Amino acid sequence: MIVFGILIAAAFLVSMNTGYIRLPPADLLRTLLGHGTDKQNLILFDFRLPRIVISVLIGAGLAVSGCVMQGISRNALADPGILGINAGAGLMVMLFVSFYPATAAAPVYILPLLAFAGSGLTAALIYALAHKRHEALSQTRLLMTGIAVAAGISAASIVLTLKLSPDKYQFLATWLAGSIWGTSWKFVLALLPWIVLLLPYVFYKARVLNVLNLGEATATGLGAHVGREQLKLLAAAVGLAASCVAVSGGIGFVGLIGPHLARRLVGPRHQALLPVSALAGALLVIVADTIGRWILQPSEVPTGIVVAVVGAPYFLYLLARSRS
Repeated sequence: MIVFGILIAAAFLVSMNTGYIRLPPADLLRTLLGHGTDKQNLILFDFRLPRIVISVLIGAGLAVSGCVMQGISRNALADPGILGINAGAGLMVMLFVSFYPATAAAPVYILPLLAFAGSGLTAALIYALAHKRHEALSQTRLLMTGIAVAAGISAASIVLTLKLSPDKYQFLATWLAGSIWGTSWKFVLALLPWIVLLLPYVFYKARVLNVLNLGEATATGLGAHVGREQLKLLAAAVGLAASCVAVSGGIGFVGLIGPHLARRLVGPRHQALLPVSALAGALLVIVADTIGRWILQPSEVPTGIVVAVVGAPYFLYLLARSRS
């Protein structure tokens, strides 16, 4: 955790000096201390710092959401992006943005609620389709159902974008690719309550996740209310994923890579696994966003594409291992 903290701090400093307009270290320090010019203050405090903070919050939220989903489903491939949770949240946000100006002040704080509604309905649909009466929930059936629902929602999103004006089409196409479009402090304030409330709740439930990992029969024998606890934790995971998607677009694989990397480092006990997953996800997103802003200056590569370059091969590797 200390190493991850140091790496995040280093990435934070590098990201503050990454962009079309560079700030030398001396100017950066002077601006942070309140002695910068108006232009330097605008670049750092109004554009870069909100985006960097949002990247850290998004990475932590998506990684912990994926860790919870893997814990309650006992499926190493569970991830809010792969299971279609992100797609459901994204579709609801797209519907709202399509018919309401995204630059207005009110929608910024409404978007996480709408995304939560969309992802909650998607999670309920996936569970209903994957569940068979009087049978335990099949991990393979859950994964395949989630992938199918995500594909259907993605198709609906594409059809929706074809009906839009060129300006909104360009915005939503970039957003679908995983662009961090909320880059002001009001987006930080819209996302922060969800992270501040749900992350401590999930950390508090670490012991419950340890018990659920033992299997439904064993967990019930140990006195856990399996169905109730799964529902609570699923709601928390959906809330984390939805609020992050509302300001980041369709960034996938963070909820897959973060927990797997953390599990290799600290083992399966959720008391350590959850916070390390949050740090790993935060580091992944802030590094991906920094690379996306730097690699093709003055243009930007959406953060989701940079993450997918790493995440897609890693997902195929995990899938091959699970089959073997």
